[in-house]
Formats: sequence, C-alpha cells, structure tokens
Amino acid sequence: MDISQLEKYKQLGLNIAYYRKQAGLSQLELAELVNISRTHMSRIETADCAVSLDIVFAISDKLHVSPSALLEIRK
Repeated sequence: MDISQLEKYKQLGLNIAYYRKQAGLSQLELAELVNISRTHMSRIETADCAVSLDIVFAISDKLHVSPSALLEIRK
C-alpha cells in the first residue's frame, strides 16, 4: 500500500464498515459472502492492508451499494 494514500484507504474502510452495519452483517458474514477471511475484512476496514478492486466490487455487490459509494471521500 502506498502510504501517501492511507487516508483514502481509511475512508474506504470506514465506508465499508458503515454499509456493512447498515446491512446488519458482521465482519465474518460479509467476509464469507465475498470469500475472504474475517481477518482480511478487518484489515480492510482498519486500512491495515491494500485491497484489490475485485474485492471492492464484490463487497459493493453484497452490500448493494455502488463502488463509488464505498470510495466516497467525506470531509
């Protein structure tokens, strides 16, 4: 992960957590839906790792939100 993009990764993680909770899903449940481990989901939500677009798209599909909603930068 490019450290200069850390704030964007943090916002992505916060957005995923927000929409996941809105959907009534635990990290484990969402992780299983997108075929990753709960630990990986946790690391994505806390910006502890980079995430592929494939995973972002899968998460957006399962949460029924657009990828742009997950990538929205809120100030």
